[in-house]
Amino acid sequence: MSGRGKKTAPPGRPGAVPKKTKSAKAGLQFPVGRVYGLLKRGSYAERVSPAAAIYLAGVLEYLSAEILELAGNAAQENKKKRILPRHIQLAVRNDEELNKLFSCVTIAQGGVMPNILSQLLPKRTQKEPAPSQE
Repeated sequence: MSGRGKKTAPPGRPGAVPKKTKSAKAGLQFPVGRVYGLLKRGSYAERVSPAAAIYLAGVLEYLSAEILELAGNAAQENKKKRILPRHIQLAVRNDEELNKLFSCVTIAQGGVMPNILSQLLPKRTQKEPAPSQE
């Protein structure tokens, strides 16, 4: 055993309630305790509220879910079952708000957005209307 995983009730105390993590109490998947430790260790402020860690973990979880949903849609459009960095790039750059958030970010192996200037496209020829019978 690696020692990681869900905490259980202490073996010597029958009927004890199992420990509930801060993430489970907040209804989140992201680790609130780890975010709290990183906030304290980062020396961003003298004091850090536990509520700040919960809020930040919630924001990170929401952003991750949003990006993964859009990237999953991009992967499906390309008939792939696995999300690649290219799909993340397409998802972020096609969404207005995420594009603004990630404006200074380079996604490795993401490629570039497909963009052909209209002047470079071949001109369309219009067919002459068929002579009408009067």
